[in-house]
Amino acid sequence: MKRANRVLMFGWEFPPKNTGGLGTACFGLTKGLTKNKVGITLVLPYDVDTPQSDLIKVVSTGGIKVRMVRSMITPYMDYKDYSLHRSKGKSGHIYGRNLFEEVNRYADVAAEIAREETYDLIHCHDWMTFIAGARAKEISGKPMIVHVHSTEFDRTGGNGVNQYVYDIERHGMEIADYIIAVSNYTKNKIVNHYGISSDKVHVVHNAVEQDTIAEDYFNSSLKKNNKIVLFLGRITLQKGPDYFVYAARKALEIMPNILFVVAGNGDMERYVIEKSAEFGIADRFIFTGFLSGYDVDRIYRMADLYVMPSVSEPFGITALEAMKNHVPVLMSRQSGVSEVVSHCLKIDFWDINQIVNKMISVLQNNALKECLEENALGEVRKFSWDKPARQCIEIYERAINCYN
Repeated sequence: MKRANRVLMFGWEFPPKNTGGLGTACFGLTKGLTKNKVGITLVLPYDVDTPQSDLIKVVSTGGIKVRMVRSMITPYMDYKDYSLHRSKGKSGHIYGRNLFEEVNRYADVAAEIAREETYDLIHCHDWMTFIAGARAKEISGKPMIVHVHSTEFDRTGGNGVNQYVYDIERHGMEIADYIIAVSNYTKNKIVNHYGISSDKVHVVHNAVEQDTIAEDYFNSSLKKNNKIVLFLGRITLQKGPDYFVYAARKALEIMPNILFVVAGNGDMERYVIEKSAEFGIADRFIFTGFLSGYDVDRIYRMADLYVMPSVSEPFGITALEAMKNHVPVLMSRQSGVSEVVSHCLKIDFWDINQIVNKMISVLQNNALKECLEENALGEVRKFSWDKPARQCIEIYERAINCYN
């Protein structure tokens, strides 16, 4: 069986410029692939503000060659975000007039890279790279894998789906030789909403880095008189921040000494701030803004409980990060990570009463809290990016050998 020695990979988020789980997943997966002796040519968008030297430091672990495409595509960008970002740019004339034109321009440049590079297979991450991958497939005649970390139905909660994005997603899935979904939850969405055969979709669950597992707790003066409940992630409809603030109001009626920390940013940040003020609980909320690096581990270690009330979460690496940092986790059943972990508490995102009941149970019952922490830590230690990397390699080999 022929093996994939080098992969042409199209991404649109990667450390140090990442704002969500996709960048974390791509970084972990590329490390796992190179460890298994798969070379990668990684194609990424960058704008004039991106420090390329920082990126090169991150990926200079061997086996990865980086090709940069100047573009104003940024993580989780929508049509309105792009227009605003472009209007502020000093070199806006070189970019597309709107997001979708820019995605096509990125694909044009990517096609030139595809002509120059040597590779056995094309691997694309999420919709912004699917057109680029299709051009590379047409040019090279090589098999194409699309990796679905999130769908338009996840990002919008099924309301106000952008037809243009949906059409790109569906076309990319149709022309791909195989599809990698980050969970069975996502696979079902692909089959049911995009009409793709289930045989074509392979589930490869995400993992978590194991080299920074916390062995101690981080003490903060905030913990002296408070129990700290943490929300960490993009503050968008998909992540359920509105359910978090509604649950906070009810929980504070039972335990007034809870402090709710919201770490992240997004289009619903103002809504959550205003809603907490409307409920008269603004003094029990702290908004940190976007965090990265050591600050992420630090905020986890301050928390007594991590809550992930996602409306539609394809996976949810943050839950594994919390478990790794000795934090009990309360997660939505509408998440892919709920398929692979047991030592946590699970709720339906819309069930505010259940969120509150389980939240209070952890905060008031030290035995329960310690049991969740200890067992979750043991469980998360079993996760490694080596396993999903090897699963991807098996899919690569299947695709390559269909062409020979």
